Amino acid sequence: MDKKKVAVIMGSDSDWPVVEKAVAQLRELDIPVEARVMSAHRTPEQAREFAVNARAEGFGVIIAAAGKAAHLAGALAANSTLPVIGIPIKSSTLDGLDALLSTVQMPSGIPVATVAIDGAQNAALLAAEILSVYDGELAEKLDAMRVKMTEATIAKDEALQAKLNA
Repeated sequence: MDKKKVAVIMGSDSDWPVVEKAVAQLRELDIPVEARVMSAHRTPEQAREFAVNARAEGFGVIIAAAGKAAHLAGALAANSTLPVIGIPIKSSTLDGLDALLSTVQMPSGIPVATVAIDGAQNAALLAAEILSVYDGELAEKLDAMRVKMTEATIAKDEALQAKLNA
C-alpha cells in the first residue's frame, strides 16, 4: 500500500507561522505532506478542483487553516469525502473566535474535525492517527510518541517534587 499524503492548505501565506508546526510534525512522522495556499474566497475554483481530485492524487487527509471568516475547511469538505481537519487561525480582533465558529459549525452531512485555535500540531497528529488506522508502522510511531510524552511528564513531576522537598 502506498503511503497516503496529507495536504495542508492555508487560506493565506500569513497563516504559515502557525501551519508550519503541522508540516514539521507530519515530516517528523515521515508522512508525505504538501502545503499550498488556496482561498475559499479568492481562489474558489482552484480550491474546489484540489478537493475533488485529492483522493486520486494520493491524499488521505486534508488539513485546512484559515482565519476570520474561515470557510476554507468547509469548502474543501464540501468537495471531498476525505477527512478534513480545520485549524482556526487567530488573525483578527476577535482572537480567532470568529474562525473557530466558522470552522466548527458545519451543516449535517459535511463534517469537519476542528482543533483548537492555532492548533496545528494537534491537526497533524489527528491526521496521523487517521492514517494509522491502516498503517501499523505509523501506529507504532504514534504509540512511541505517547510513551515519550508520558516519560517526560513523569520526569518533570519528579524534578518538581525534588525541588519542593529540597
